Amino acid sequence: MPPPLSIDDIAARLDEVLEVEFTFRNTRPAAESIAALPRADQEFALELVARVASTNVEIGYRVAVHAGRALASMDERMVEAWGLNATHTYDRVGLRPALQAVEEVEQFVHLDRMRRHGALLEEAAGVLLHFLHGLSGRELKLAEGEAAWTDTETIHLPNALAELPESRDNFQLYKVTAAFLWAQTRFGTFRTPLIETLAAHPRPEKLLALFATAERLRLEACLARELPGLHREMRRLAAAAGEPDLPAEWAAAAEVLRAHDADGRASLAVALDNLDRLQPVVTCYQGELRPGAVAECMAVRTEKEKALFRFKLKELADEQRGRVPDAGDTGKEPRFEARRAEEESASLEMEITLDEKPVPPPEGMRRLTRSIVQDFGGIPPDYLVPAGPGEYDPRDFEAPRRDPDAVWQGTYHEDGAYFCDEWDHRRQHYRKGWCVVRECDVTPEQSEFRTETLHKYAGLVRNLRKTFEAMRDEDRTLSRQPDGDDVDIDALVEALADAHGGAELSDRLYTRLHRSERNIAVLFMVDMSGSTRGWINDAERESLILLSEALETLGDRFAIYGFSGMTRKRCEIFRVKGFDEPYGAEVQGRIAGIRPRDYTRMGFAIRHLTRVLADTEARTRILITLSDGKPDDYSDYRGEYGIEDTRQALIEAKRVGIHPFCITIDEEGPTYLPRMYGPVNYTVVADVRKLPYRVGDIYRRLTT
Repeated sequence: MPPPLSIDDIAARLDEVLEVEFTFRNTRPAAESIAALPRADQEFALELVARVASTNVEIGYRVAVHAGRALASMDERMVEAWGLNATHTYDRVGLRPALQAVEEVEQFVHLDRMRRHGALLEEAAGVLLHFLHGLSGRELKLAEGEAAWTDTETIHLPNALAELPESRDNFQLYKVTAAFLWAQTRFGTFRTPLIETLAAHPRPEKLLALFATAERLRLEACLARELPGLHREMRRLAAAAGEPDLPAEWAAAAEVLRAHDADGRASLAVALDNLDRLQPVVTCYQGELRPGAVAECMAVRTEKEKALFRFKLKELADEQRGRVPDAGDTGKEPRFEARRAEEESASLEMEITLDEKPVPPPEGMRRLTRSIVQDFGGIPPDYLVPAGPGEYDPRDFEAPRRDPDAVWQGTYHEDGAYFCDEWDHRRQHYRKGWCVVRECDVTPEQSEFRTETLHKYAGLVRNLRKTFEAMRDEDRTLSRQPDGDDVDIDALVEALADAHGGAELSDRLYTRLHRSERNIAVLFMVDMSGSTRGWINDAERESLILLSEALETLGDRFAIYGFSGMTRKRCEIFRVKGFDEPYGAEVQGRIAGIRPRDYTRMGFAIRHLTRVLADTEARTRILITLSDGKPDDYSDYRGEYGIEDTRQALIEAKRVGIHPFCITIDEEGPTYLPRMYGPVNYTVVADVRKLPYRVGDIYRRLTT
């Protein structure tokens, strides 16, 4: 280990990172504090000061002054969190609160002691989310909250748990709490008339508390049957937390609630019947019940799911009629029924019948069915009526879009916007909620752009359609099959040779044609920065028309979004075509209406559209960027900063199974694109006029 740095050496390095030639700060006191540390801690402190100073030199100076005190009280992980917390505070509310956050070393020490024996949601979230997605029923989201509770779509958990002495046990407490809240959504806690009963009752707080205890006993019994190992862990943690056994006066009610056929109404009945006799018993993992928030969430979801389910039934009815020769339109209304198999009475799976004949629902409808069954215990009769013409439009259920231009008038600001993190390579950390993102539609242009494009590229269109039709109908020959359409000569020759040598003759001697089922979702992310003005914009729009026409032939699901931005406060996503929208006159008008806007801030667009792609069912998900240059913006989003943020956003996309690719017309692309996309995940089209000719071939290579 090299010797510690001297005060003069430390002061010289601080002078450089804190820009003392402009600020005239005296770095000597800070250098003296850091000089008392071991060499490894000195290097750590100086690196942290440099990272913080990249955001604000005054905050960096204060971190340098207090670094010695912080390192004497906390480990490096928490000291780093202390310094970066100041930068996040500066991002959110400004310099004065950030400087105060630096001064509060002792408060951070207290938090460190709690977290050292506790667990952090930030660190546990990845494991918890995978765990939740492995459980049956609706796929739940995870979010930070001041308490543990669920609205039936999101599980909210506190940012830290330190109920138990050991950090491992606190992590397990996160897990069993999440499982218990999942059980509320899975086993019918919210199928009860809870809101109405509470509203009409003179003692709603006591009633809700008793209902929560009764439900806890019922759900524990459900978990003991479904997940016995996890149930044993719940009981172990309750004992470790020093919770007493269930009071004897609850014994009779518990026996009723633990029965196989007990439901949420049984818990409500127990609470109503024992309001004066029993007292609530709270355990460490049950969280809170918030019936008002649940009712609001369910009201929105059930309306949307009912409309979508009826629309899916209409599609099923049309599909079944199409499979029966000469069936035509008999004038008879299709009659759907839903029933659960007797041997699977606790299952969420339902059998759908059309005119008393079972029909196999597609996977997307199966998930929708499971969600409805969770809410109602079955499929309500009014859900089983197919939608009529024009009844369902996905846009009816979207949040109303505000005019993004109103932000410049001071009346809109960040209301209704998405917030997106951004990677700051100088901090080596994210700026939390840094970008304000708004999604809006491209205004359709009523013109002959599509017709003119198809006429201009008539030969290319015919070629693309022929190529994509071949991709759609492509069969693959599987060799060495135990049965099939033809003899596999190579396999037969090898088998005879083996048999001649005394080995047993193989039965895998056939070939079989297998039609590869395409299950691909592709999102085109189109650069709408001001630098695309002119030929570039024309080439992008023409390419999108040609691709859309070809993809309609192929049948791949695709979406088109544009992006542009001006500073972090105006990051805009322009929806041209969503995955659920048909490629019709409206979308064609939007493609024609794509126009250059502001700058090329890319990271937020990749993160936002990664979420769109991740929510789309597909075996293969591809994000294709059409761009004319490197990341750039009006503010500091230039050079290394923009490239590193974009690279980090692409890494995040790959982590969730999305394959990114970039098509650029920037001849300097090879100098920065390998850093962002990797050495093979981009291509340069040097002549912008050739872009429409190239994109179809590139797409074919990416998806076959």
